[in-house]
Amino acid sequence: MNLIVGATGVLGSEICRLLAETGKPFRVMVRNLFDNSKTHKLRTMGAQLVQGDLTNRKTLGPALKGIQSVIVTASAVPSSYVRDENDIDAVDKNGMMDLIEEAVQAKVQRFIYTSFSGNIDGQFPLRNAKRTVEQHLRNSGLTFTILRPGFFMESWLSSGTGFDVFNGKVQIYGTGTQPVSYISYYDVAQFAVASVNNPLAVNSILELGGPEKLTQLDVVRIFEDIHGRQFNLDNLTEEQIRTMMNSTTDPMERSMAGLMLYLAKGDPIDMKSTLKGFRIKLRSVRDFALRSVPAQ
Repeated sequence: MNLIVGATGVLGSEICRLLAETGKPFRVMVRNLFDNSKTHKLRTMGAQLVQGDLTNRKTLGPALKGIQSVIVTASAVPSSYVRDENDIDAVDKNGMMDLIEEAVQAKVQRFIYTSFSGNIDGQFPLRNAKRTVEQHLRNSGLTFTILRPGFFMESWLSSGTGFDVFNGKVQIYGTGTQPVSYISYYDVAQFAVASVNNPLAVNSILELGGPEKLTQLDVVRIFEDIHGRQFNLDNLTEEQIRTMMNSTTDPMERSMAGLMLYLAKGDPIDMKSTLKGFRIKLRSVRDFALRSVPAQ
């Protein structure tokens, strides 16, 4: 039995869909068992729902009972970047470390943790929490896989982060000339599911990017070509981003600015070696851009 922590998010939900598609049993840990659109969708996939909360350690042991593999995608910073009721320390650091310790007690055979790109190496709350959890997991004695995806195209090429295709306006972070290996969450989900049984994932850190290294300006040109019009660009310099990060004490705001800064710096990830051991066809930015064209 597989336990998915973070199943109501877009990445976790896609992992559940893949497990259901292949007939693999799975349980999902949710904070609220009452039916809503997200829990209803999980039930229709065949998920076994159990109540649990990363901020309440006593709920974690029961959720892990009888579990062989854990796949964790949960975060206080959701893919839509809308503020959540939880915070980074409570969820992304302390909650994750509690889950790891409870997984040790439950004798879980595989623990798959979703972090983010190793190129993101500055001092800000989300980065610090994720690297702390990574080290805690590596020291735990559990058989682990750490997934380190780069920037999700579904998040960073969306209006929520300033890539407004509908209005033809794009926020460029930095100069927009540094290479980035944008990845689709659909592909990250495939790596997560494959890591349950793939021997190459055992006690491994997998840096995950898309099939190509594109600058932000390259991406704009792809969208302009597909939509047949020129976009208006607005540059936010690295200095301005650092000022944003240093002018607030709010952990979420500092973390978002930190991510913007490392997008500006670039996030190239070479996938040649990894793809030799995983038969996954990566989605391109052009594939994603084509799906953004309104139906006629």
